[in-house]
Amino acid sequence: GIDVAPGAFADAVEKSKASVVGLSALLTTTMVNQKAVIEELRSRGLRDKVVVLVGGAPVTARWAAEIGADGTAGDAMAAADLACQLSPPEGA
Repeated sequence: GIDVAPGAFADAVEKSKASVVGLSALLTTTMVNQKAVIEELRSRGLRDKVVVLVGGAPVTARWAAEIGADGTAGDAMAAADLACQLSPPEGA
């Protein structure tokens, strides 16, 4: 959704015990929110427990590396494939 606070992402990770977080930005002005979510996950001790993938039209591999994301993909199918490659198998 739009205007979702970084804390809401962290809350959802804690509640659902998510293993993957996907963040999309459609404008360069909203890319900073991806960084803010990663920082919030880090501050709560959750960052090492989830794979964070970023995407969207302005997002590059360089940006993903700069903000500490685990990767980026050009579309949803590629992101799902990458998430499967980076996520540990269920129960591991």
